[in-house]
Order: sequence, then C-alpha cells, then structure tokens
Amino acid sequence: MLFLQEFIIFTIILALFFDFINGFHDSANAISTVVATKVLTPIRAVGMAAVGNLIGPVFFSTAIAATIGKGIIDLNGVAPMILVTLIFSALVGAIVWDLITWYVGLPTSSSHALVGGLVGGGLAALGSGSIIPSGVEKVVVFMIVSPIIGMVAAFILTTIVIRAFYHVSPTRINRYFKSLQLFSAFFYSVTHGTNDAQKTMGIITVLLVAYGSLTTFAVPLWVILAAHISISLGTFFGGWRIVKTMAQKITKLRPYQGFCAETSGGLVLASMAALGVPVSTTHVISSSIMGVGATDKLSAVRWGIARKIVGAWILTIPASAVMSFTTYFIISGIL
Repeated sequence: MLFLQEFIIFTIILALFFDFINGFHDSANAISTVVATKVLTPIRAVGMAAVGNLIGPVFFSTAIAATIGKGIIDLNGVAPMILVTLIFSALVGAIVWDLITWYVGLPTSSSHALVGGLVGGGLAALGSGSIIPSGVEKVVVFMIVSPIIGMVAAFILTTIVIRAFYHVSPTRINRYFKSLQLFSAFFYSVTHGTNDAQKTMGIITVLLVAYGSLTTFAVPLWVILAAHISISLGTFFGGWRIVKTMAQKITKLRPYQGFCAETSGGLVLASMAALGVPVSTTHVISSSIMGVGATDKLSAVRWGIARKIVGAWILTIPASAVMSFTTYFIISGIL
C-alpha cells in the first residue's frame, strides 16, 4: 500500500510535468499571432499568455476534465496498481511525443497525445474492451471538425473586417488592430488554458479516486489551481521552435489578421469547453492562421508547411499510443 501511495504521488507530479510541457509546447498557440504581427515582444507575449492561462478556471467548468477522466477508457473496477501504471504510461507516451515534435518544431496536439497515450495504455493493460468507442470517436471527429470550423470562421471574420475597413488606410487599420489584438490574444490565452489544463485535471482526479482520497469524480480546487499554474509556467518559458513555425512559416500576418485568427480560434475553444469536448488548441489556431492567410490569396499560405503540420496531427494519436503501450509493458516488468 505504501508503494502504491508513492507511485500515485509520483504519477500526479508527472501529470503536472505533462501540463508544464503542454504549456511549453503549446505556447506558440497563444502567442504566435501577436508575435508575428509585432504587437508584443516574445517575452511580453508569453507573460500575457501565462496570465491568461492561469485565470481560465474563473470562466469555465470542468466538463472536459470529466471527458478525459471518464470518457476515453473504462476504468471501473480496475485494480489501483494497474490503473496507476496505465496512467503513468499514458503520460510518458504523451510527454515523449510532445518533446519530439517540439524538437523538430512541429505544432502538434498535446491533448491528442494524451488521448493516444490513454488508448495505448488501456490496450496494454486491459485490452480493446476497455476503450470507450463514443469517447474516442468524439475526439477523432472533432480532430477533423474543429480545424475546419476554425479555418472557416477565421476566413469569414477576416473577410468581414476587410470589407468593413475597405476605405480606411492600411496605417490606420494597423493602429486600430494592434490595440484590439491585445484583447484577442488574451482572450485566446484564457480559452487555451482552460481547454488544455482540464486534461490533466481529469487524470489527477482519476488517480485520487483510485487511491480513495475521493469517493466520486469531482475535481478538487487544488487540482484546478495546480494544473493551471503548471501550464502557465510552461507557457511562460515558451517553446520557441514552434513559435517560429507558427509565427513565420505558415503565412505572413498583419495585425487585423492576427486579431481575426485569435478571436475565431478563441470562440471555437470556448464553445468546445462549454460542451465538454476536448479539442486541440494547436489545430484550431493553426487552421485559423491558414484561414486568415487564404483571404489574401491561396498562395499566401505555405501549404507545404501546412501539409507537414497536418501529417503530424494524423500521427499524434497512434504514435503516442505506441509509446504508451510499450511503456506499460516496460513498467509492468520492472514492478
């Protein structure tokens, strides 16, 4: 029992480290547009994003945490040691994939890496019967739908802005939207933090239930605060390789385009958080940037880079699942 307690504590620490890596890896989501348009310096941008991530719990429920904690793998009646080993393996798979894609500068989804890790760990520990099809289907469907919504919404919003300011000089437009982009970037940071931090909340709450600290799945306040602090710290330290890809390589952004990308992306994330649907903040903002770039002309978007990004999206769930699956058997052999 003592070893189980220590293992659970270590796994909770690993979950918070995953949240830190999530913020580090996904800082590009929150700051790439505001850095690309030179509205804020990188240091000021990550500071603003960290604050936005931290205050996310003020505005949103923990519906996404419940989806991750109870909607991907059926953990009812699972022995505590098996459950903790499964979650530990899922976190390792997600962290390793995040670090690999950070190193090569690809903006992939930490959320989907965690889902893939849970699927891989579940298959290794409990077999295919433990996978909840409806939960995995929801994630996969919105992996496709949310970027499309983000791209279309950004394209429409940008088109409206262009028409509304058609007779205004570019200098005045840039001046207006440099100010507005501060608000849109902060709004996106809030929705990014609440969406991504909730995944870790779900994982930690499952561990607390397994240990007996909680009798029902209800996210404690300290878990909410710890998850948001961890992701905020990760965002502050920033994953600059991915920032470069997002800010410079997809398309050239002007302030009004940055505003439209952040606003449309934030609205998509806020809607999904309210519905309890775990979507990728990376997918949403990447596609929103593509959407605003396409309003100039299709060739304004560097589609070669976009194809590489989409390819990494597709690989994320199976790659992290394989890593988690392998990790489970390694850890089981050691224990």
